[in-house]
Amino acid sequence: MIRAILPTWSRWLAVMLASMLTAIALAGCNPEHFKTKAAQVPELVFTAPSAPQTFNLTQNQSAYSVFGYITEGLITENGLTGAVEPALAESWTISPDKLRIVFTLRPGLKWSDGAPLTVDDVMFSYRDVYFNEKIPTDLRDGLRIGTSRTLPTVKQLDQRRVEFTVPEPFAPFLRFVGGLPILPAHTLQKSVQTIGPDGNPEFISTWDAGTDVRKIISNGPYQMVSYAPNQRVIFRRNPYYWRKDAQGNPQPYIDRIVLQIIESTDNQLISFRSGQLDDLDVKSEAFGLLKQEEKRGRFKIYNGGPESTTTFVTFNLNQARDFNNHPFVDPIKSRWFNNVAFRQAVAYAINRQSMVNNIFRGLATLQNSPIYLNNPYYLSPEKGLKVYNYNPEKAIATLLGAGFKYNSQGQLLDADGNRVEFTMLVKAGEKNRVDMAIQVQQDLARIGIKADLQQLAFNIVLPRLLQRRWECYVGKFGGSGIDPNSSSNVWMSTGGSHEFNQGPQPGAPPIKGWEVSDWEKEIDNLFIEGARELDEAKRKKIYDKFQQVAQAQVPFIHLVNPLTFEAVRDRVQGVKFSTLTGSAFWNLYELKVTQD
Repeated sequence: MIRAILPTWSRWLAVMLASMLTAIALAGCNPEHFKTKAAQVPELVFTAPSAPQTFNLTQNQSAYSVFGYITEGLITENGLTGAVEPALAESWTISPDKLRIVFTLRPGLKWSDGAPLTVDDVMFSYRDVYFNEKIPTDLRDGLRIGTSRTLPTVKQLDQRRVEFTVPEPFAPFLRFVGGLPILPAHTLQKSVQTIGPDGNPEFISTWDAGTDVRKIISNGPYQMVSYAPNQRVIFRRNPYYWRKDAQGNPQPYIDRIVLQIIESTDNQLISFRSGQLDDLDVKSEAFGLLKQEEKRGRFKIYNGGPESTTTFVTFNLNQARDFNNHPFVDPIKSRWFNNVAFRQAVAYAINRQSMVNNIFRGLATLQNSPIYLNNPYYLSPEKGLKVYNYNPEKAIATLLGAGFKYNSQGQLLDADGNRVEFTMLVKAGEKNRVDMAIQVQQDLARIGIKADLQQLAFNIVLPRLLQRRWECYVGKFGGSGIDPNSSSNVWMSTGGSHEFNQGPQPGAPPIKGWEVSDWEKEIDNLFIEGARELDEAKRKKIYDKFQQVAQAQVPFIHLVNPLTFEAVRDRVQGVKFSTLTGSAFWNLYELKVTQD
């Protein structure tokens, strides 16, 4: 999965919980086996399909992380309405020219270790980390403004107020800038100031996946207390979390969260049905079975509509070489992948309706855009969006028109007689995605293309993507926010998650000969223009053009949008299911549980 950066950390929390709470532990990992008498406290047991990549927020590239539980920003978003609401900042003001915004912190804020959370932490987070070019992070991609890609400036006004200034109006400013988590200066500042043997700040390697989680300071509703690698993370309530209910009682109410780690969706279903989990992302193949069991199993299935995610096939378009002058992609294959006719032909060859009917049992819709169907910025085919409905004859004609040819065995060859064959990566364990990859493999075989399917654990797939050592990938972006700028880290050519043509990255080994195509530059300009424009109708037209360019060039061949179904135990009280985020746990801080 390639992670898209979202416009606020609250939405990230909601979507992350919706995606992390998708799998269930193996029977041998029954939480009752490690629940002592002393630990008989209100708890929820969730699971993630992959272990955390890191505990350093800025270095994370995975959607499967812990940050939704332990981090908080200046502002948040309401999971039901999408409205911006106060978080660590109790209020904010925006200047009439839209170039300055002042946040006022709540009084008496504290970190999970009891230390005061102050304006110093806000200044440290932005000035020393997010705006620090020496610290590589794709979080910074969404902060860059205009053609100069300038970052905002920040200054302290007094003991509770900070002021941000931007060089020009920036539509995503409040939601994205204000939503980034605040980091603890008292524990991390020294690591930013200390330069390691590699010439980079030690902060980059601080709080990695091997860190004792008890040393990681939180300002979110929970703090980590233990981590068994590739098994589970245990959280307990942060006693210094700022939220209180109307009666002045501290929130969250639930004392403990257990996050089990397992990849197999089959085992998720088995364990949920045996009562070991409080939540399950219901896959289409299990929907009919679980729907019959709702009453007896004491759970409710919520329908969230189409996922705000993106499933796709993508090719590595990178024509650069590593520091040893070795190409990341075989030059012969690179010529195929960088031929837009080749990508369009592959798009026409994939029978997406068959995926809807057979893999998802009809519980999905075709996906035709990088912006999801329910988003107000979505451009429909009726309004001018190019689509690639299944048409193998057109796929073959497109390939022949681009200079490809067939041998007597029906195998596709390029103009030089090379067999068209490549390796297609997919994350193992997620049945639907693997099934989609298998169908793609079969569909391509029908037009003479050989795709060698390679199923790997996500913690192996991700480094390959980041190191540019891949050819084709069947992937999925996590849920993105309403504002298209939330995916600027994916679509801007300089973005940290521009995986299909990843450029040089700060602190990483240099690469040689990286090229940016004209259409990538056009998308760059559209994102800059869209962020600058404050008139929503004009912004819509800009992002309409972006979708048209993206669909014409198909760096991502979009597949299907599954419908979201989430099963939640009846013991969970206060659920306000959000169709906006597709999550029952966006308001985790105010949920309660009844003891079985």
